[in-house]
Amino acid sequence: MALPLLSGSTTGLNSRNGILHREYTRGRPFMPGLAHSSLVLRRDGSSGLICLDACSRNYPLSISNQKRLWYTHPRKQFFWTSALGDNIISGGSSGEDFELSNNISSETNGIGNQLADSTAASGHSRDIKRELISLSLPALAGQAIDPLAQLMETAYIGRLGSVELASAGVSISLFNVISKLFNIPLLSVATSFVAEDIAKSGSGFCPSEGDEGTKSTPFNGKIERLQLSSVSTALLLAAGIGIIESLALSMGSGPLLSLMGISHSSPMRAPAQRYLVLRALGAPAFVVSLALQGIFRGFKDTKTPVFSLAIGNVIGAFLFPILMFYFHLGVSGAAMSIVLSQYLVTFSMLWCLNKRAVLLPPKVGGLQFGGYLKSGGFLIGRTLSVLFTMTLGTSMAARQGPVAMAAHQICLQVWLAVSLLTDALAASAQALIASHSSKGEYRVVREITNFVLKIGVVTGVLLAAILGVSFPSLAPLFTQDMEVLGIVKTGILFVSASQPINALAFIFDGLHYGVSDFAYAARSMMVVGGLSSSFLLYAPRVFGLPGVWLGLTLFMALRMMAGFIRILSKEGPWWFLHCDMSSLRECSQGHKLAP
Repeated sequence: MALPLLSGSTTGLNSRNGILHREYTRGRPFMPGLAHSSLVLRRDGSSGLICLDACSRNYPLSISNQKRLWYTHPRKQFFWTSALGDNIISGGSSGEDFELSNNISSETNGIGNQLADSTAASGHSRDIKRELISLSLPALAGQAIDPLAQLMETAYIGRLGSVELASAGVSISLFNVISKLFNIPLLSVATSFVAEDIAKSGSGFCPSEGDEGTKSTPFNGKIERLQLSSVSTALLLAAGIGIIESLALSMGSGPLLSLMGISHSSPMRAPAQRYLVLRALGAPAFVVSLALQGIFRGFKDTKTPVFSLAIGNVIGAFLFPILMFYFHLGVSGAAMSIVLSQYLVTFSMLWCLNKRAVLLPPKVGGLQFGGYLKSGGFLIGRTLSVLFTMTLGTSMAARQGPVAMAAHQICLQVWLAVSLLTDALAASAQALIASHSSKGEYRVVREITNFVLKIGVVTGVLLAAILGVSFPSLAPLFTQDMEVLGIVKTGILFVSASQPINALAFIFDGLHYGVSDFAYAARSMMVVGGLSSSFLLYAPRVFGLPGVWLGLTLFMALRMMAGFIRILSKEGPWWFLHCDMSSLRECSQGHKLAP
């Protein structure tokens, strides 16, 4: 027996309740009070109706003052109202029984599309800036925690002596290179894939009965956890990669240190090898924690990782002096402190994620290993290009002598540190764009893109002005060597003037990842890296250290230009930027039909 749909509500569902609504009503009679009664028309122009989160995002078309209707439908979870009268459905009088079908008239779609589009535009205009900023601020804090922890570790190890500091520095560099090569691609891919899965599950996307990719567990009267194949795949891949990294770093510690120039007779060899072997034990936790950060970004939650990172690193900060000095473990104590803090961070985030999603799937067949490996493979190639270019720049600076190398290191660290602000903005834009583009909300994606690019330019100009004024005063904090300071001051132009370029380059990375344009991001970076590396090989011979800085600035400028070229293309994933809003729907259909 069909049950009545309650009338008079204009309140929608949030995304999580929307999932409960869809799963509970599939194949079951609708129960009053368990879901909202405000209905929305599909905005993509296809035939059919869906429930959307009208209350949490303020963009769907809610139909209020609806008449009470009776209906039954054995498979679909579509709900209808006769609030718009006979223009939409005939015979929609109160108390009638009818079964919905997907054969909605073109007139229905026209009315719904016009009303939904106008409502969507006004709603998102109010919320998108707030949402982007609310995601960026915690992301910035999260990205700043790890560098601060590394600075604290360096300060404690420095008290042990120069040999210990140098040996730990070599091991940390090895660990970071391996981590960046494999872990950063996993974080970026996980963000996009999870955001797309959640958008499909939480905004009215109804997977087929046999679709194992995105669903929630059966309704039991409580908030149910999502079953997202993107989450499970990311966690399993992270665990596997972490174990491989751990084995490679521990068993290959000797050859790796020899490759770095630390011979068996060097006093740095023993402490460096002890430190690297112990740090290798934390590789699985470190990789999984990065994957978890990407997953939470996909959930558009940048606060949970910040709290977990803060808890783990604060405990690690307390462990540093205890293990290093009280128990006299030296650099081994520093490594143990870092490893323990990494496992605390990982288990904390796993505990939080377990409340929202099923961590491991009941079936292996629904996992997305192919998609992750393909996209991750592209980004590994991209990361190799970045690492090679940056390492080449450091190598060419080292050839200028120890004083020039010290000055270059100070400028480079400041240059990279201030990039955290725009990098956090790019990561937030990636999550939002991935979510909305997967739902075909191209108008919203356009708004996000325009806004984040404007913010990037403003942020870059402000950073340039601030660094240009303050950098001469900040430089003495890093060294008291007057010869080094003299060279550092000549790098002000490089550090400050390149900030607008850097900001846009990082933001374009986030835009590429948001539309899953990983192939272009990788291929363009290989071209950019090749051109920049060629410049770096010859410019320092003519211009000295300024030639290195010119090469790195060229590297970022070419990255920025590659981003502009992509969004200006009418054939790539940004085709909708070149369509009028009034004809966007027709343009979308034409793009999908194009070979």
